[in-house]
Amino acid sequence: MITEEFARKLAEEWIESWNSHDIESILSHYGQDIIFSSPFIVKLLENQTGTIRGKEELRLYFLKGLEAYPELKFELKDIFTGVDSITLYYKSVNNLSAAEVMIFDSDAKITKVIAHYN
Repeated sequence: MITEEFARKLAEEWIESWNSHDIESILSHYGQDIIFSSPFIVKLLENQTGTIRGKEELRLYFLKGLEAYPELKFELKDIFTGVDSITLYYKSVNNLSAAEVMIFDSDAKITKVIAHYN
């Protein structure tokens, strides 16, 4: 079960990694076999499935995002904990509200993400 302490620590590190634009730090949270779904994948990669697989595809996607949004800065709003997942609610690019559901493996690495924006 995900603890509130783990969720808070992960969220703070994740936000800090993104706000520093440090790709290695960002990627350190994800497992090798990550499955990542987001409307931004459709927009930035022109991938109509909206889903990418594997850490190398994730690296390319994140680098494209950092390039497209050089002023990127996230602001954490709330954290929701589940059994093997957390949802981060935050202010994203272009002042969008975002919620990312992150599922973890037994090594505390993110194995699946489903991102939502408003």
